[in-house]
Amino acid sequence: MIKNPSRLLLILSGVFGLIGAILGAHMAGSGSYAFRPVHAHSLVVGWLSLFCWAIFYKVFQPKSSFLTALHVWSAAAGSIGLTLGMWLYMVQPFELPQLLTLILYIGGGVTLLISFACFFILTLFTKTN
Repeated sequence: MIKNPSRLLLILSGVFGLIGAILGAHMAGSGSYAFRPVHAHSLVVGWLSLFCWAIFYKVFQPKSSFLTALHVWSAAAGSIGLTLGMWLYMVQPFELPQLLTLILYIGGGVTLLISFACFFILTLFTKTN
């Protein structure tokens, strides 16, 4: 399965935190708030949620299972897909078909919802001391 889910989630959290901070600095410097939804989702979904899940895996150390692997990989893919899809759909930096960007945007969001559902199930079956 996944050797160290806490480390993987922590690294991804750091990447999203950096991206969110850069987007915030860009918006403040340029006076344009076009990146506001992407900035907010990068920080809340990417930085905060992934960091919280990294701490969960470090503190509670649930047994490695298909559910933990599904949670971690759907968290990574969903966070990336949602924020990237949102950026492509809302900001439209490239001339991509709108259907393609919408599918990435919605697909990332659905994948992230799966991740949240997996996390909820994990919390029900994780023993606390």
